[in-house]
Amino acid sequence: SDMGELRVCSVLVTGANRGIGLGLVRHFLAMTNPPKWVFAGCRDPKGERAQKLQNLASKHPNLVIITLEVSDPASIKAAAARVGEQLGGSGLNLLINNAGVVNLNTLDNETLEDMTQVYTTNTVGPLLMGQAFLPLLKKAAQGSPGSVLSCSKAAIVNMSSIGGSIQELYLWDQANVVSYRCSKVALNMLTKCQSQGYREHGILCVALHPGWVQTDMGSAAGHT
Repeated sequence: SDMGELRVCSVLVTGANRGIGLGLVRHFLAMTNPPKWVFAGCRDPKGERAQKLQNLASKHPNLVIITLEVSDPASIKAAAARVGEQLGGSGLNLLINNAGVVNLNTLDNETLEDMTQVYTTNTVGPLLMGQAFLPLLKKAAQGSPGSVLSCSKAAIVNMSSIGGSIQELYLWDQANVVSYRCSKVALNMLTKCQSQGYREHGILCVALHPGWVQTDMGSAAGHT
């Protein structure tokens, strides 16, 4: 996809150490006019799972790796403070809620614990991220002229999935993934609620279905 039209000073991507998150970080860094700051959130920036991010950060001074566990409110608060500090007086243009988990439980062996864990990360996480980063997103919106909502001004992008479609029960026979599907349906509604609630502040809120992507979660069978 052509990100040529996008002009952002700052972007934060959650779950940025691998898969779609890492892919997005690479896209932003490779832009003709890259953001002044790319914040990459991941659970353990020092761990080996973040090695690719660390390598990128050593080459790109505008990439800042942030410790962020989206199922932990304290971690989110600390991350928001850290990002605000780095941005000085300016706001955050783009928040991409990409971090997500899936478990391969069937309808028969889904449990309270597993369902809760998936929902907490995939749905509650983006809600709390929106709350914590709202002041920075508002600041970015106020700093941009005009009333048109756009990703270049101030936006929350929630990474959804066709797995959350009620109409198309995508690949049901191969994977029920009930908790994941439920979390993504709820994420779609959260996006609608954020869209209604944050519009007055000039913040665009959208859900994206990225397609089946070749990642650890999507496996090598992905189409893109």
